[in-house]
Amino acid sequence: MILELKNIDKSFGEKKVLQGVSFSVEGGKAFGLLGRNGAGKTTTIRILMDVFPPNAGEVLLDGKPIDYDKIGFGYLPEERGLYPKKVVFDQLVYFAALKGMRHKAAAKAVDAWLERLDMKEYRNKRLDTLSKGNQQKIQLITALAHDPKIVILDEPFSGLDPVNAQLLKDVVKEQIAKGKIVLFSSHQMSYIEEFCDSIAIINAGKIALSGDLRAIKRTYVRDRLVVNTENPAPIRTDFGASCTVRENGSLLIQMKSPEEKTAVMKQLIEKYDVDEIKVFEPSLNDIFVEYAGRQV
Repeated sequence: MILELKNIDKSFGEKKVLQGVSFSVEGGKAFGLLGRNGAGKTTTIRILMDVFPPNAGEVLLDGKPIDYDKIGFGYLPEERGLYPKKVVFDQLVYFAALKGMRHKAAAKAVDAWLERLDMKEYRNKRLDTLSKGNQQKIQLITALAHDPKIVILDEPFSGLDPVNAQLLKDVVKEQIAKGKIVLFSSHQMSYIEEFCDSIAIINAGKIALSGDLRAIKRTYVRDRLVVNTENPAPIRTDFGASCTVRENGSLLIQMKSPEEKTAVMKQLIEKYDVDEIKVFEPSLNDIFVEYAGRQV
């Protein structure tokens, strides 16, 4: 499956919220939709899910206008929307039924997901008796119980401790392995970088950058080396001002040109006690700050 947004425009009154937004998402891969607050991410997601129509442009699946009656969406919103006073199992079955499942199939799917997420003990409890992290897991079940082909996760790791975050990671990887389209929207760049093959950064309603994340990183000049060593002093002395210390204690060596890479690496290996040498690549956080902070 290939999901495409093509030249999407959206205005509310006189305010232009989206202008020519285009990107594509491939099944079996994860896609990161990034942007600062107010950049247009939520509006894009709502148009994608047919909550409201665009003023111009179209949403396509495999080159054809998407049929929302046939394609199931699973959506985990940033703002949670379950019923705090209702029993967990009852409302999970209710939401699955709203998405087209028969009651018996919905109950079976909900029980399977409660077990998968280590939540069986909360099956017959009210939602408001659960911790924030466990409520997040219940919300995730509403997005996945009906086995949607397109999964949209908005800040999915919010409120999760490291153990539950790892559990969610495993679940997301399973969804991707099934060939589903998985779209992330998050400000937690480490998770986006871990999961996503491709990204789009929205700035002021326009796409500031999009494409394969690895390819984007390789567009940056590869003229710096990262060196990890237990004995940085001699390297810092010999390389002088071209060598700086990073926040994590590794060394960053600025070369005169990328063509020096092999020679400098050889020099470092032969002359010093080094544990690791690699070409410096910007993190997704670096890229986001650069493109999301620009005036569009």
